Amino acid sequence: MLQRIQTIWILLSILSAVFLFITGQDAKMFGDLPIIDALSIILVLIGALSLFGYKNRNRQILLNKVSIIINALLIGLLIYWLQILPGGIDFPEKGIEPIFPAIAIVTLLIANIYLKKDERLVKSVDRIR
Repeated sequence: MLQRIQTIWILLSILSAVFLFITGQDAKMFGDLPIIDALSIILVLIGALSLFGYKNRNRQILLNKVSIIINALLIGLLIYWLQILPGGIDFPEKGIEPIFPAIAIVTLLIANIYLKKDERLVKSVDRIR
């Protein structure tokens, strides 16, 4: 069911990955490898699988946990990138990129809370039958 509250939280995490893809176009590390762009696309795909896999809540929780791990990795990579920039974090136009994975982590944690709550509700109803 797409009208559940956790769907909104998962959608917000997908939007966060899209915004990271848009703002992280200039983040090049390890040569010219577009690591941030690739991880952002992977996060969007995992989020879409989680969003439309609403019939299997356990898989949704697992995909959200994988997304949380990737977002934590992204935060570390982006902070490293900000540190190796000439001038560091002192540029006011730089430094917004780590905010998007942090927002995604929070929204995915909230989505997992609601998913676990739904799973407990379904198990309690199955016990009554």
